[in-house]
Amino acid sequence: MRGPGGPGGMRGRPMHPTSEAQTLPPADPGRRHATKPGQGAHGARRRDVDSEEGRLRPQQRRQQEFVPPDVDREITIAEGVTVKELSEKLGIKANLLVKRLVDRKIYATINQTLDVKLAEDLARDFGAMTNRLSYEEETTHEIQQTEVDDDREKRPPVVTIMGHVDHGKTSLLDAIREANVAGREAGGITQHIGAYHVEKNGQMISFIDTPGHEAFTRMRSRGAKVTDIVILVVAADDGVMPQTLEAIDHAKAAKVPIIVAINKIDKPDAQPERIKQQLADRGLLAEDWGGDTVMVPVSAKAKTNLDGLLEMILLVAEIQNLRANPDRPGMGNVLEAKLDRSRGAVATVLIRNGTLKVGDHFICGSVFGKVRALFDDQGVSVRSVGPSMPVEVLGLDSVPEVGDTFQVVTDTAKAKQIVIYREAKAREVAMSKNNRLTLDQLHAQMKEGEVKELNIILKTDVGGTAEVLADTLQKLSTDKVKIRVLRAGVGAITESDVLLATTSSAIIIGFNVRPERNAQVIAEQEKIDIRLHTIIYELADEMKKAMTGMLDPVFKEVYKGRAEVRDVFKVTKAGTVAGCQVMDGVITRNSQVRLLRDNIVVHTGKVEGLRRFKNDASEVKAGFECGISIANYSDIKPGDIIEAFITERDEAAVA
Repeated sequence: MRGPGGPGGMRGRPMHPTSEAQTLPPADPGRRHATKPGQGAHGARRRDVDSEEGRLRPQQRRQQEFVPPDVDREITIAEGVTVKELSEKLGIKANLLVKRLVDRKIYATINQTLDVKLAEDLARDFGAMTNRLSYEEETTHEIQQTEVDDDREKRPPVVTIMGHVDHGKTSLLDAIREANVAGREAGGITQHIGAYHVEKNGQMISFIDTPGHEAFTRMRSRGAKVTDIVILVVAADDGVMPQTLEAIDHAKAAKVPIIVAINKIDKPDAQPERIKQQLADRGLLAEDWGGDTVMVPVSAKAKTNLDGLLEMILLVAEIQNLRANPDRPGMGNVLEAKLDRSRGAVATVLIRNGTLKVGDHFICGSVFGKVRALFDDQGVSVRSVGPSMPVEVLGLDSVPEVGDTFQVVTDTAKAKQIVIYREAKAREVAMSKNNRLTLDQLHAQMKEGEVKELNIILKTDVGGTAEVLADTLQKLSTDKVKIRVLRAGVGAITESDVLLATTSSAIIIGFNVRPERNAQVIAEQEKIDIRLHTIIYELADEMKKAMTGMLDPVFKEVYKGRAEVRDVFKVTKAGTVAGCQVMDGVITRNSQVRLLRDNIVVHTGKVEGLRRFKNDASEVKAGFECGISIANYSDIKPGDIIEAFITERDEAAVA
């Protein structure tokens, strides 16, 4: 080994991994002194082979793909689960999870929160299926598992009164309150808290004084089922009106039993049987006509049959078998929230289960707090409140959202962690808010088996078209997707239509109608898909393509502006010219236009001429006057709206 330039010197050097040890000559016994102990020909050969194997092993590891084990158990995970909590649920060491995260190029500590989707993927890597729960559901899961029927007691029903304007909702509420709540200041209760309770035959009934369908809808859109029974008020001298139909739609969508109160039966022109017929046409058949809808004739003004209405409420509640456990931690929903100058953030909460006490820590959406004070529906300070009771809560860090779940917690550190997680998620949603279903997304979801039912709100220019289109769309239902027309109405697309679409993930289809301005703004904010059509077969084809996963729009419509017709002129050679004021946007010479009369499309065409005074103009901006002539059309009237748009190639759709 030490001989200069000899073979032993060459063999004494560290060999290159690619050297072939097998080609060396056999070792000479007389030269054993040239090697160190254990480094003879056999040792060198062994070393080279080991080196070769060491070189190959990493390559073999890189080539093997990770194959998750078979699923052998199921775990529950909640939002904001940490690496440590997930490892405990999986029954493995936390460092194994951290290593798996590193393999995914994610560097996290054991106390770091995980996205729910990522937690599900990690659990699958370790052979576990996941059952997703919210934090509130997880905190009450163990209590529900150990709870027995003996712990549950009968609770009062929660009732919401809805109906058309001037049909007597407020009068009915006041009449019930005055008849059943002696000695209370008239009007003071609902002004104070927006909810109250009355007693009938020794049993309590909680009433929610909702300001209208919008609040009811927004609460349900956040997953809050606060109402057990809806009382639909219909005036016997007026009949079923638009807001009555809206109330029916919302109650049915919430799957809440309806009791119809036929009000104003004391009037000489009252026709209760006519009301029953109109409601029967809308799917509500009275019990005395062989149906299952309770209908009670009442008079709020004369205080007639109010006891009968309350008894029917208790009867329907008895059938529902409403029960709750007053011994568990309190949980409920926020009915109303405001910022009081002297008291800070104040929330009106309806307790659904358990008991809420002063001093309890709670989580409410992305708000954490401790109950400092409770006030009942009479404004009296109380120490605790039980199931189905409304209460005003003080002690919130900030104002929660209406409809948020209110949950008492014992692990305050975990609750604060969840609040931070939800605030971060809320910021992400605000930055990219697009969680509504569109036709473009429908086929992608169908491939994953997510969409079973496609809800549609249909608005048309005439009633006959609404019926035909509703039938046509429902006949397009397949074994994969069932089309459900939630509402088929006549007239412009209103704010109410958009609100119903937000709660039911519906798509709005307008046929020869346009959305009102406020409705358009809300639809853009809520990312509601509004499809506007003028030809039935094009609408049917679009729905078929969406349902079969073939929707591939190449062109999209871009709104440019709108102008109001102030006067109409007959000009020689130019024909009919509309003197207009541009209300918003810009009217360009190459625009296509729709002529709207009472928000109904009466004509679609192209701009033939655009002039400012006597000069031709290429475009006219908002606030300026102009003259517009529409190609091959002259039936223009003052008050009409000319809406300009262009069609552009949708590069994203083509790609």
